[in-house]
This record gives sequence, C-alpha cells and structure tokens, in this order.
Amino acid sequence: MNGAALIWCPCPDQECARRIAGQLLADGLIACANILPQVESLFLWEGKADSAQEVGMLCKTTPAQIEAAIARIGTLHPYETPAIIGWHADAAHPPTAQWLGGLDRMI
Repeated sequence: MNGAALIWCPCPDQECARRIAGQLLADGLIACANILPQVESLFLWEGKADSAQEVGMLCKTTPAQIEAAIARIGTLHPYETPAIIGWHADAAHPPTAQWLGGLDRMI
C-alpha cells in the first residue's frame, strides 16, 4: 500500500519519546519521528479535568505499518492509557511517499 501515515503520541519527557522513537526506528516501523518540545496538555482523566507538561512525538510511517507501529508504541509507553492516534495522510510529496515506501520493502 502506497502513501503516508502519521502517528501522534504525547510522552512524559524527551527521554521517553527518544527511547520509543529509537525502538520504532530499530523495528522498521517508522521512517522518522519528530520530537516536539514541551507542550501543555489539558485533558479529562477519570472524570476530572487535569493538565500536564509533556513532549509531543509525531511519527511518519506507511499505511501498511501504522497498526503495528501504534501497537508497539502501546507496549513501550509508560502511561496506563497513552493517547496514541494515527491517521492516513490525504497527500504526500511524491519523494516523501517514496522514502516512506522503503519501510514496506523492509518487511
């Protein structure tokens, strides 16, 4: 399956995001991860409003790898219920899609 897919996941800190991203790269499940500096998250948890300082992680992968990458993040993430959200990109620059397609050839 051609194309691009993205996965968003906040992490408790930069070290956690780097560890998860490094493992996903080693597993061949993503081609790239962008780790964004501190973000403030406002959320509902167990019926109460809460907030936390987190680090954002945006992973680039393929439609063929997205489900496996999401599942792997779930096993590596320290949160009880991590917010892991993936979606298929509607469009990608052709060279980017070709680069990402290399992941599928690794399977």
